[in-house]
Amino acid sequence: MTSKKGSDYKASNIQVLEGLEAVRKRPSMYIGDTAQRGLHHLINEVVDNSIDEALAGYCDYIKVIVHKDSSITISDNGRGIPVDMHPKLNLPAVEVVLTKLHAGGKFDKDSYKVSGGLHGVGVSCVNALSIFFSAEIHRDGKIYVMEFERGATKVPLKEIGKTKETGTKIRFKPDPEIFTQTTEFKFDIISDRMRELAFLNPQITVDIFDERAEEDEESSVTFHYSGGVKDFVSYLDETRQSLMDEPIYIEGEIDNVPVELAMQYNDSYTENVHSYVNNINTREGGTHISGFRRALTRCFKNYAEKNNIIKSNSKITVSGEDFREGMTCVLSVKVAEPQFEGQTKTKLGNSEVQSAVEVILYDKLNEFLEQNPKIAKKILEKVVIAAEARAAARKARQLIQRKSVMSGGGLPGKLADCSIKDPEHSEIYLVEGDSAGGSAKMGRNRSFQAILPLRGKILNVEKAKINKILENKEIQAMITALGTSVGHEEEFELEKLRYHKIIIMTDADVDGSHIRTLLLTFFYRYMHPLVDGGYIYIATPPLYRITSTRGKIDYAWDDDTRDKIIRDLRKSKKKFDVSRYKGLGEMNPEQLWETTMDPETRTLQQVTIENAAAADKMFSTLMGGDVEPRREFIEKNSKYAQLDI
Repeated sequence: MTSKKGSDYKASNIQVLEGLEAVRKRPSMYIGDTAQRGLHHLINEVVDNSIDEALAGYCDYIKVIVHKDSSITISDNGRGIPVDMHPKLNLPAVEVVLTKLHAGGKFDKDSYKVSGGLHGVGVSCVNALSIFFSAEIHRDGKIYVMEFERGATKVPLKEIGKTKETGTKIRFKPDPEIFTQTTEFKFDIISDRMRELAFLNPQITVDIFDERAEEDEESSVTFHYSGGVKDFVSYLDETRQSLMDEPIYIEGEIDNVPVELAMQYNDSYTENVHSYVNNINTREGGTHISGFRRALTRCFKNYAEKNNIIKSNSKITVSGEDFREGMTCVLSVKVAEPQFEGQTKTKLGNSEVQSAVEVILYDKLNEFLEQNPKIAKKILEKVVIAAEARAAARKARQLIQRKSVMSGGGLPGKLADCSIKDPEHSEIYLVEGDSAGGSAKMGRNRSFQAILPLRGKILNVEKAKINKILENKEIQAMITALGTSVGHEEEFELEKLRYHKIIIMTDADVDGSHIRTLLLTFFYRYMHPLVDGGYIYIATPPLYRITSTRGKIDYAWDDDTRDKIIRDLRKSKKKFDVSRYKGLGEMNPEQLWETTMDPETRTLQQVTIENAAAADKMFSTLMGGDVEPRREFIEKNSKYAQLDI
């Protein structure tokens, strides 16, 4: 490993804006929430500092270790946090960085030209929310350490040895008083983010080690991708049939805005565009996506008309989304002073980035099409088919809308609606089969719970055109019941959503899991705002009923709970009978209400997307046409009771 050493990065570069007082009182303001997502965000905040060192040219190696006590160590070979005294605060610079909010080198343009953690709250927040936090710094030939507890200094900065290396090693353990739901880190969530960072920064290597892993579990992984975003696109499209030998790669820089993009077309019918600004996934898009879409549409339209592939007097109207159907793309831009909408940093607002992306993509893509006419023709033939399907889908959508409430028509005949009309307090159960639907209708609370039984398995939308999807009776029923329409953000009407809880309730068997995955694929691909907004839930019916003396009934949701109940009953020498539910239809309405539908006693899993690229890969693997990757995925994950997205 080699990394660029030496720089004028000193204490005087650290600028302080305010203190740390509010973080422990309102942690969600700083890290999003105190559940699983917020917990893993702590790792991201520390790693972001290492990535910023890499972007500045001083780091090419990052190591993440998950320890047995669920503490985390993150180390890099960057310059090391400065340890000299801060000129204004008369404290070591490392103490300022780790204990003061809005303190860091990122506010000083000579230290970091580009940075992800722009609010400067990152690592100090991690310190404030940890019961233990230590920093070991290798710098200027010496090793320094400092320790903290819940943000307060416990062991002041001291020198403990000499070294020829440079870098920073942070170890922290999240505070269970803050993270009351869980303090257990998930290897898959960590590795998904580290893989993403390795794709976006081809100069770095990331090693992850999990000391908690059992013998049959993955305990370490290394990520390094010299091909960068090209490798990223190839990875995302691993289970899809590509229309080209390798992704199109485009890079350029205008007005100090470097733009990097890789894209390829495949045999799918969905648009898979993932955008990043300074390594941050901009899930809501922004000006860089606007520039990308404008350039793509203009370039392909001009080429198609010029080469008479799409005639200007054609009856087919080709829209921008037709050019993006079946495309997988990763767009990465670096911006010195990005303007993000909100602390979540999900939408870019810089107007100059739009023109930079648009000019670079238009020029370079035009050059590629001229040099590769066979590929260009293949792409545009697919675009024409997409436009024809879109026209057919428009008719199908109009038919659905005519049947909708807004048009004065009726809701689906099999929908048992709730009486409350306030979406915020209404929920709908999508239930597998008429039998379970009947029990659910009888067992529900009619005031706020609606039931929509679904017959059989819905269409696999991963392998179908939009017009075929909209012809499917079960999908039509869902769209009409929910009221939002379907498709891309410009067609989707979230404000018309009739229920703010959409609960998928299927049997706890292989068929039930398949139906649940089909539904989740549909929502992710064609009603994405529902997933993003946290409106989708999964009901968890019990697996076992244990009936003991005098008809007392206990329920178990897994084998461990069942075994514990049985042990307790044996100790008390009570007779009992254990039965496994084969399906929801076996439960009477009272049992279904008590275990799965009563808000006081039920367990719902909210469907959230931690990592959009990882979710895209998972759905294409599970529901795509390539069998081998699906078999490998199922074998690897078969022991898990639930699927994390």
